[in-house]
Amino acid sequence: MKKLLISAALGAVLAGGSAIGSRAQEPMNIVFTHHSSASNPFWQAVKKGFDDACAKIQANCQMVFTQTEGSIEQQSANMQAALAAKPDALITSIVDNNAFDQIIADARAAGVTVIASNVDDTEGATGNARQAFIGQGFIPAGYELGKKMSEFFPKEGKIRALVGVSAPGQNWSEQRAAGVMKFLEEYKAANGGREVVIERLDTGTDGAVVADRVGAYLSAHPDTTVYFDTGLWHAYVAQVLIDRGIEPGKVLMGGFDIVSEVLQQMEAGYIQVQVDQQPYMQGFMPVMEAYLAKNVGLLPADIDTGKGIIVKEDVPKLKELAAQGVR
Repeated sequence: MKKLLISAALGAVLAGGSAIGSRAQEPMNIVFTHHSSASNPFWQAVKKGFDDACAKIQANCQMVFTQTEGSIEQQSANMQAALAAKPDALITSIVDNNAFDQIIADARAAGVTVIASNVDDTEGATGNARQAFIGQGFIPAGYELGKKMSEFFPKEGKIRALVGVSAPGQNWSEQRAAGVMKFLEEYKAANGGREVVIERLDTGTDGAVVADRVGAYLSAHPDTTVYFDTGLWHAYVAQVLIDRGIEPGKVLMGGFDIVSEVLQQMEAGYIQVQVDQQPYMQGFMPVMEAYLAKNVGLLPADIDTGKGIIVKEDVPKLKELAAQGVR
């Protein structure tokens, strides 16, 4: 029933929302804090969705980036500063199971609507006082990435798989890696007559650093079959392969998020599989849920933004949307 009410109310908002809009008093104040810097292309699509939703409900909105990619300390400080201004709603990513618990509990006690977007506590509502999560199921997404990539594996011979953990200790990266490795372990068990080596590498979230670390691994292990990234930084590894004169497909690659750099390397044949988590939705829907909570009394609800599998054949239809900043 709650989902039906949300759908009906949201439909009214998108259609002009005269019935709902008449209840609104002053414009809402909504802030979105997260763990990423403005240089991360993925987050520009989230911001586009956030900005578009805020324009629809005529809210006063601010998205606050960190200066350093992945900085929990900076995100925490940004959250505290934002809450000091007493917003109606806080949207935030929860990349650490403990760092934001008290801040969010205090926000809820003060009557602020709090919605997790993009990344959630690994224990969900049990682990954090946020009211809902809008984002991807990371372990299933990692598993599906591994499963789809296995279709590209050579039919015989050794498999050496490297799983790059972009942000060690952060929920999104660890869970995606866990999903990939779960599939790989199952693949290894199902192919007992075949040598399958599975290794993990802490790779980072700076493209140049990722390229150096994975490049060094490839030099030490020229028999590497496949590299999985838990983010989008394998696009930089593709450039390493190009610079070394390694042909497309010699080292299979896959990861997460649809950005222009990744689409280019998919077209070139260096990236075989990509997982889309629909970032525009992660920016747009929390704003709508915050609006409905304030003006209709609807409780925020979880939304799974998906684990869409993208391969080379899908690239042409995605390029224009990526150029528009919505994918």
